[in-house]
Parts: sequence; structure tokens; C-alpha cells
Amino acid sequence: MDWSKIPDILAVTCLASAFFSISHRHRMPQHQLWLAGWFLIALHFLAFLFANLNGIPGVISTAIGLTTLIVAGVCFMWATVPSETRINSRKLASVTAGSMSFYCILATLPFAPPNWLLDATALAIGLAPLSVALYYLRYSQHALRWLTVGIQFALGAELLVLRRQSHGNLDLCIDAILFVVYFSCCLYFWYTHKVSTTGSAITVCGFFAWSLVFIIAPISEHYLPNLKIENEIWNLPKYVVAIGMLLLMLEKQIERSQYLALHDDLTGLANRRLFQDRLNSAMERTRRSATTLALMQVDLDGFKAINDNHGHHYGDLLLQQIASLLQRRVRRSDTVARTGGDEFSIILEEPSSRGDAELVAESLVRILREPILLSGTPVRVGASIGIAVFPTDASDADSLCIEADMRMYQAKQDRKDVVNITRERMGEGLSSQTMAV
Repeated sequence: MDWSKIPDILAVTCLASAFFSISHRHRMPQHQLWLAGWFLIALHFLAFLFANLNGIPGVISTAIGLTTLIVAGVCFMWATVPSETRINSRKLASVTAGSMSFYCILATLPFAPPNWLLDATALAIGLAPLSVALYYLRYSQHALRWLTVGIQFALGAELLVLRRQSHGNLDLCIDAILFVVYFSCCLYFWYTHKVSTTGSAITVCGFFAWSLVFIIAPISEHYLPNLKIENEIWNLPKYVVAIGMLLLMLEKQIERSQYLALHDDLTGLANRRLFQDRLNSAMERTRRSATTLALMQVDLDGFKAINDNHGHHYGDLLLQQIASLLQRRVRRSDTVARTGGDEFSIILEEPSSRGDAELVAESLVRILREPILLSGTPVRVGASIGIAVFPTDASDADSLCIEADMRMYQAKQDRKDVVNITRERMGEGLSSQTMAV
């Protein structure tokens, strides 16, 4: 047994535990695949602990160690592909990992496998991903999927040539497969993250160094047989990649926390804090340009009834759809914010007069009267809108918000009065008809 693998097993297990701890609160499919990859790396070290055993146990341990190393690399690649949970992504990852793993298992057998079987497996490595991509061509195809197809096709062709040139030395074929797997991880992470942060730069460099191990190691063994390099040197890139991934996760969580500090988690709109900041900035620009801006306060009518009748899930869906409607109706230079449970605020700039704001408000009221489908169920909700114009109606942000709120509540009260008068008239009409009968 190779007891030198024990420190590596403990180190990778600790790293996997750190991955689990960081991603526990905000689990994403990407992080789950990273965690699965590092679990497989730990299993790889554990398998190679017994690789020096004689006979069948040693062969099985070597095959497991190589297979887990390949599948771990495919997990890391898979995690960078958008919509990685789709069936075409799952099948592409499965045929890629399965064909390469089967070739490595054949190469570790204690007897020479038939050449036709090796060539057939090499063809499968090159053609199986292409077949999957063509079969699911009707689905959206990301550039990284076609990169996988191209790389696997080149690898299959290389294995056909390399087996013949190496006179049956299948160790070089295994090294070629592992190099392609981890060089692909380098390309995938570089394409996805563009080396924009410290974590992404370290991860990309770590994967590149990891792939070079499978080139430098056989070259040094062939040309410098007397040069003894400790196994820990070859394992260093693994830990560089792990540190880079941990930094990426921490950077994403910091970025997410900064986003949530200024945005509403449910709708993605600006929250009250960001709204106040943008309102103050917009008012300052308006003062300098001697123009006007309009502030609209939007309050939904009947939102509580929808929550009570259909549940909070429908209420959340309704708020998300209304947020999308509001964003589509205004200009990109304007700001839409969620400033309360069912209240929204809109800042209209560049410049915006009272007449412009009233036209926008009328169109919003008209749109929000239309039925909205929530999980196939049509619901109706109206809106009351108050408009205040700076600097005509108020000279500071607080006064402008108060003025818009007052006009919104007045619009809501006027709507209720109209509804009550209509109901009274309908009731009088029914009473007259009854008396006539």
C-alpha cells in the first residue's frame, strides 16, 4: 500500500468539507458539481492507496483511480456550461466521461486488450459527443458544448494514431486522455470567467498546470529517468485549483450580498435604499440642467385578496410579473423600485413633465387592469398611482415622496368612491325593477 497518499486524502477531504460549508446556505448546481468533483478526487487518492497491490486488487484500484479522476474533470467542465441540468447536457457529460473511462479501464487490464476494441472505444470518444449534439440540435446549443464535441473528436483521432506510434504503450494514451480532460477544464473556466477576479485567475492557472502534469511527467520519466520528483509536486496543481474555486465561491457570495443590499430579492428591482440614492442623484442632475423629473408611487389594488384566496406563492408570482411589466414600460434611464409589500416607485428622467408622467400612469393602469396568468390561473389586479413633479411640487426628496404618496392615496380613495357610487346606483336600479314587478 502507498501510505504517502494519506496526507492527500486528508487534505482533499478537508477541502471538500470547506466547499460544503461555504455552499451550504446558497446551494447552486454549479457548486454541487464542484463538490462532487472533489469527492471523486478524494476517492481517486483513496483508490491509488491500493494501486501497488499485486493481482486483481491492484488492477481494480488503478481503474477506479483513473475513472474517478476523469469523471471529476468532467464534473468541473459540466459546472461551467449554462443550463447544465438539461437532458442534453447530462447525456453529453455521460457519454464523454463514460467513453474515456472505458478506454482507461481497457488500458489497465493485466492482459493486452484487442486492438479493434481499443479503436472502437477511441471512435466512441470522438463520435459519441457529436451524435448527442446533433440529436439535440433543436435545443439551444452553447459554444462550450461544441468545444466539447471538437476536443473529443480530436482526442479520438489522436488515440487511434498514438496507439500505433507508441507500439502498444497505452500509458501514453491514458496521459493524453487526462491532459485533454484538465486542459478542457482550463479552457472552460477561462471562457466562463474571463479571468476577471483573483479566484478565476488562480483556478484557470491551476487547471493549466494540472493538465501539464500529464505531459511533463512522462517526458521526464523518458528523458530524465534518474530525476526523482516527489508525488507531492505533481499534486500541487490540484490544491491550487481548490484554493481558486474556494475564492470564486467567496467572491460570488460577497457579490451576492452586495447585490441584495441594494436590490429586492423577490423581484430584482432596486430596494428602498438604492431608490433613495438614485432619487437624490436624479434630483441633483435635474437641478443642474434646470429641467424636471416625475416620481410615481404605484400601489396595487386587491393584492391582499389574491394572497388570501390563492396563497402567498401566487402573490409572489404576481409581484414578479408586475415588476417585469413596469420595467418594460419605462425607459432604461428610468428607475423602478419596490419600496413596500405591494408598492412600487418609478423615477422618470430625461426630462419628464407632468403630462408625460400622466400618459405613462394611464398606460400602466390600463395594462394592470388586464388579467394576469399565474400558473395558468387568471387573476385581476388594479393599481392606484400618485404623481409628484420636481421641482414644481416639492424641493427635496422626502417632500417629493410624501407628495406622491398623498396623491396615490387620493387616487385610491377616488377609485373606492367611484366603486361605491356605482354599487349604490346598481342597487337602486335593482330595487326599482323589483317594485315595478
